[in-house]
Amino acid sequence: MMQSTAGLSTKGVTQARSRSWRQLARHKYVYLLALPGALYFILFKFVPLWGLLLAFTEYNPYAGISGSEWVGMKHFAELFTDPSFYLMLRNTFAINIFGLIFMFPVPIVLALMLNEVRHEAFKRFNQSIVYLPHFLSWVVVVSLTFFILSSDVGIVNKVITGWGYEQIAFLSNPNYFWALITAQNMWKEAGWGTIIFLAAMAGVDPQRYEAAVVDGATRWRQIWHITLPAIRPTIIILLILRLGHMADVGFEQVLLMMNPLVSSVGEVFDTYAYSIGVLQGKVSTGVTVGMFKGVVGLILVMVSNYIVKKLGHEGIY
Repeated sequence: MMQSTAGLSTKGVTQARSRSWRQLARHKYVYLLALPGALYFILFKFVPLWGLLLAFTEYNPYAGISGSEWVGMKHFAELFTDPSFYLMLRNTFAINIFGLIFMFPVPIVLALMLNEVRHEAFKRFNQSIVYLPHFLSWVVVVSLTFFILSSDVGIVNKVITGWGYEQIAFLSNPNYFWALITAQNMWKEAGWGTIIFLAAMAGVDPQRYEAAVVDGATRWRQIWHITLPAIRPTIIILLILRLGHMADVGFEQVLLMMNPLVSSVGEVFDTYAYSIGVLQGKVSTGVTVGMFKGVVGLILVMVSNYIVKKLGHEGIY
């Protein structure tokens, strides 16, 4: 009896494997389509996780990761006791909070405005214009900022002095640094951020708008009661993902914008990791900073997702 049961069990496993292979062969082109994305995540997301061990070793490039001395939490203790740690923490979160308050709503408002344009050619033209800054490098964006706001050749300061007023040190005054970083991000990325919201709006049933018109709803009422509720899940998901990057700041942007006069408000974890890990050769410390940022981002995503689900909305998992 036991042998019969074992034989049936083995036969069932064999049949299940055969069905799996048939399904794989039937949908082979779908799997081939997904293969490049899967390889990307394996090579650039999963394989580099091995490098996280550097945060717990005193890395020696000649000995390699496995041959380097194991030091445990030493680099984390050094990071948390570094005199500039809380300064970097303040600057990083301040820049991201500025972006969350002023930058995050802009793509939503811009998408709502574009969605209300009824002339298709004019709408596509405006979409192309607002997408364009996304494809400019930060070198170009910072150069434009310099030519507009610098004290020497800045157009704005030339106008100010032409009116008889004193120059304003936009680029060397710490009080303007966070606002300039936020404004640059808004100009460069707001248009590109509208793509997801416009796609969500395209999925709204047109009959809902037609029914609202019959009921006498104005365009504002249609936006408030139909469009915004329809894209609310998209807004929530993007907000949760955005909170996961609260410990990240655009490294290239901040590095190019920073100078000794604004270092007190411009030094962030990314620039610190670059100066310590690359310029000074302390690779393990640089990896430690990156790992700390990742843990903070993970905690913020989990907490925000938990709160969103408690409020009755759908989270990211």
